[in-house]
Amino acid sequence: MKLLLTCEHGGNEIPEEYQKYFINAGKVLNSHRGYDPGGMDLFIFLRDLADYSFYSTTSRLLIELNRSFHHPALFSEFTKNLSSEEKNRLVRRFYLPYRDSVEALIAEILSKGEKVLHISVHSFSSELNGNVRNTDIGLLFDPSKVEEKNYCKILKNQLITPGSQFKVRFNYPYLGKADGFTTYLRKKFPQNYSGIEMEINQKYSVENQMPEALKDRIFHALKNSLK
Repeated sequence: MKLLLTCEHGGNEIPEEYQKYFINAGKVLNSHRGYDPGGMDLFIFLRDLADYSFYSTTSRLLIELNRSFHHPALFSEFTKNLSSEEKNRLVRRFYLPYRDSVEALIAEILSKGEKVLHISVHSFSSELNGNVRNTDIGLLFDPSKVEEKNYCKILKNQLITPGSQFKVRFNYPYLGKADGFTTYLRKKFPQNYSGIEMEINQKYSVENQMPEALKDRIFHALKNSLK
């Protein structure tokens, strides 16, 4: 089993040539819509456990790496009205290089007869549309995939060991089968690939940093779950 870590929403960077489309957009770029606060910090903390890792620090508002190619949210309100040529340029420069690199690596690992456990690190807004999200850590998976379901049970048990104050829920605040990179990869690799999205409540993120106690808990839970 090879552990692959990814972080699709690690930053809110807008390359200089595209900044003209984001004039006066600082507030939204710095919000949960622009990136996953604390996600990159946790990803870096966990990376020593991984056999392979990939990340992006380009804002999801430029192009959304965690959506399928034909999803209506692939381009945000800032880029959806660009010409087809400009959109294709974004796809070629940011979307395909990231996703194709991850996909090619998985294919290579599987071709050697090994399995892949892919954990995609994210964070989620503690409140959305007036609704308070009632968990600290969400583990998203496809319930029809027995290996994913069983692994998440093991990881949850490690996360909620005695003394841990963190609440862990399955397929919350999103469904693991919803459109996303892991969903795409499950279809691409129906055997020997398990894709889990780990979602951390952004209430813990302060200045884009997650607390040490939370990171340490997740690090050791992930490490122990792989034994």
